[in-house]
Amino acid sequence: MRALLASASLALAGCTFGGGGILPFEPPPAARVSERDLEVPFVATPRPVVAAMLDMAEVGPEDYVIDLGSGDGRISIAAAQRGARALGVDIDPNRVSEAVLAAQVSQVEGRARFRRQDLFATPIGEASVVSMYLMPEINMRLRPRLLTELRPGARVVSHAFAMGDWRPDEHRDVNGANVYLWIVPAPVGGEWTFSEGGERMALSLDQRFQDVTGTLGGRPLRDVTLRGARISFTLDGPNGPRTLRGIVDGAIIEPERGAPGGWRAQRNA
Repeated sequence: MRALLASASLALAGCTFGGGGILPFEPPPAARVSERDLEVPFVATPRPVVAAMLDMAEVGPEDYVIDLGSGDGRISIAAAQRGARALGVDIDPNRVSEAVLAAQVSQVEGRARFRRQDLFATPIGEASVVSMYLMPEINMRLRPRLLTELRPGARVVSHAFAMGDWRPDEHRDVNGANVYLWIVPAPVGGEWTFSEGGERMALSLDQRFQDVTGTLGGRPLRDVTLRGARISFTLDGPNGPRTLRGIVDGAIIEPERGAPGGWRAQRNA
C-alpha cells in the first residue's frame, strides 16, 4: 500500500509543518498534495504481499508496527488484526483519511492509528517492526536511522526494494514481488575482554551489519552468527570445537538462557 511522502523540506501552499512535521490542522482542498510533489507514487501493496511481510516479521500482539508511507493503511490494519499496535504515517491527507475510515470499517481503530507526517520526521525508536514500500534511494536515506534508532532485534520489512549492501536476513518471492526482511543487529564490533574461570582473553570482533568475524585469545572464531542481540561463535581448542551462545546487552555479552555459562565479555573502554 503505500507510500506517499514528500521530502523533509516540503512546504504546502502557504502552510508550514508544526512540531515533528505534522500539520496542526487539516488543510483546505487547495493545499492538498499533488502527485508531482511526492517522492514516491501511491501503489497499493497486494494483499498476499502484505500477509507475507507480516509473516516474515512474525507480527503478533506484543509488537508495535510503524508503517512508513502507509497509503490506504492496509499494512497497519492487517497488523492490528493480528493483535499488534500500529501507526501508519503518510504525507497525503487523502490517503490518511482513507486509512482512518478503513480502520473504522475493520473495527481496529483502537490499535491502528494514522498520522499525516513526513516519514523522515517520524520517531521510530519504539517500533519493534518497521514496514516500507518506498524507493531504493528512500530506503538508503532511512537505513542509518533504522540501524541506530531501532533496538537490536527489531525487524524491518520492505516490499520490492532492498537496502544496498545491508544483506537481508530473509528474501521471498511472492507472486513475482520481492519481500525483504532485516533483523537489526546489535553493535558488537570492537575490542572486548573475555573472562572465564579466572582467565581473561582478548576478544576482537569485526562487524559489517549482521556479518561478524573475529578472534578470541588470538585464535580465529568460526561460524559467527549475529541475529539481533543474539550472538554465537565456535572456537577450536585442544579438546575440540566449542560453541558459545550469548546475548549482547550494551557493553556486556553473557550466555543466553539455557546455554552453558561461566563466561562473560565486556567491551573495553
